[in-house]
This record gives sequence, C-alpha cells and structure tokens, in this order.
Amino acid sequence: MLWEKAQRGKVNCRLCAHRCTVSPGKRGICGVRENRDGTLFSLVYGTVIAANVDPIEKKPLFHVHPGSRSFSVATAGCNFRCTFCQNSDISQIPREKGTIHGHETTPEALVTKAVESKSKTIAYTYTEPTVYFELAYDTSRCARERGIGNVFVTNGYMTREALDTISPYLDAANVDLKSFSDEFYRTHCGARLQPVLDSLKTMKELGIWVEITTLLIPTLNDSDDELKSIASFIRGLGPETPWHISRFHPHYRMMDLPATPVETLHRAFRIGKDAGLKYVYTGNVPGDEGEHTFCAKCGSLVIGRYGFRIEELNLSKGACTKCGTILDGLFD
Repeated sequence: MLWEKAQRGKVNCRLCAHRCTVSPGKRGICGVRENRDGTLFSLVYGTVIAANVDPIEKKPLFHVHPGSRSFSVATAGCNFRCTFCQNSDISQIPREKGTIHGHETTPEALVTKAVESKSKTIAYTYTEPTVYFELAYDTSRCARERGIGNVFVTNGYMTREALDTISPYLDAANVDLKSFSDEFYRTHCGARLQPVLDSLKTMKELGIWVEITTLLIPTLNDSDDELKSIASFIRGLGPETPWHISRFHPHYRMMDLPATPVETLHRAFRIGKDAGLKYVYTGNVPGDEGEHTFCAKCGSLVIGRYGFRIEELNLSKGACTKCGTILDGLFD
C-alpha cells in the first residue's frame, strides 16, 4: 500500500516520512519493504515476531479502558535507528542482519486470538506499526467488525496519507515524542522532528485519542528549556492530552549514560503541570505517585496504579465518583 512507480524501475514509498525512493532489488530504510522488478512488496505481511496479551497500561495508555487487556502484536523492522532502542533485538534485525524472523499468521487469526483472550483492543506495538502497515490495516478492519478496538504505539513518523487510511479503524495511539530537538532526532534516531509534530496534530484532527511518551535521557533531552517546549506543544494539542514521562535505563548502543534520576522525572512532572496539562505521569518508577490519575476538577484519586496494575478505580461511566467530572479518554 501507499507507493508509486518512478523512473528506471524505481519506486517511491509514501508510507512514512522518509518517503524512500527504492531502487530495484533494494529495500527502504525500514528494511522490510523491497522493490521487486518495479513493485514494492512488504516482507513482513503475516510474519509476526511477537504476540502477547498485555495490560493496556503497559503501552502506556492510561485513558483507554483502564484495567483491560490488549492483544499486542509486532513484526520485525523499524523506520528509526534509535541508539537507545528498548526492543533492538526485533526492531533492528532486518537492517543490521538482513534477516526477517517470525511465525506465519493472518489478520483473521490475530483477531480470533484477541477475542479468545478477552482483549478489548489490539495493540500494534513493540516495533513500529507503520512498517507493517498492511497487516495492521487488514487486522484493524477485521477487529472493528468483531467489536475489538485498535491502538498504535508509534514513533509518529507516518505520512498524512497513511493516517488518513488507517484513521477510520484506529481508536487511540501512544506517540513517542523523543525530544523537541531536530538535532537529537537526526543524531540518535536517524529521523527528523517536524514529521512527528505534524502527525500528532493530524491524529488530533482525525479524532484519534492521543497520549504522548517522552523517555528522559540524562544530558540529552532533560533540560528545563526542552521540557518546557514539549509541555507547551502538548498544551497546544489540547490540555487533555496525557504526557507520560518515562525513566531511561542504559540499553543497546547507549550504555555510557546512567539511569534517569527520579527527581528529573518529578521536575518534568512539575513543568508539565505548570504548563496547564491535566494529566502528567511518571513511568518506569513503580510506586511513584506520578502513576495515578487524579480528577482534573476536584483532585480526587480516580485511578490508583502500581506499575501496570490497577489498584483503585473510582470511575462510574467514565466520571469521577466524587464530583461527576468526566475523565478525558475512552471509557465504558
């Protein structure tokens, strides 16, 4: 899907913001879309490398059916090359080793497993769902027919065309806003900042429920100025947009930096609240007060969490049981 023929047997991919021009016999930056004699093929359609039943809180999506299960799937591949990737063993294999692993399945089989596991949603996650767009698209259509929702956990680097295509079937997305610096994106992700910002605006415009995650990496994206810029941008999207501030742990090619101090997360939390955001969360710190959801009007505890577990739920039809204020998000 989303490609066109070009001159001399090349093809132009219109799926993600890289907009690769792919020569015959070559693959795009993602490593999973290949030009075969002037036709662009997906190498991962129906080849799933991960399939698990997760709590929706693990995505993290805190305002989408709290306490529900999400059947979570992925194929190999990614259109980013983040030096701090937490799933590099599956996301970077096609690019680094040229191989694609996984087991064969179909959209219908995935939806059946979601139904059998009593999952309320299917999450396209772990790697980047944009690179297995055809599988996600067909699965999401099938899921919608059987009453299952669909959510993306994504870097947000897709084109407007891709978002317009998937939006009728996509209920929610958690988008990584990794930094507010184009230099950071170019150096550490092999990408650019602006397409991510554009995607976030487009998702909101299309009515997709959006939550945003920023992994705070010491010395790289944790300055007050950068955090204020991120918070201000999110406030511009809408103060109801949740911001998840997550703790970094050394991984992949970024082993030389320490884990993020918890106080840095608390500082970012305060910046988010001072900017007028209604919902700010701290992640990867189980037991921290920043895991909880409080009513934006009366301040009462609405959802109490420990890690990915719901321990207290004071909601009635999506409203605070104390003052009746509707909690922003997708609720039964």
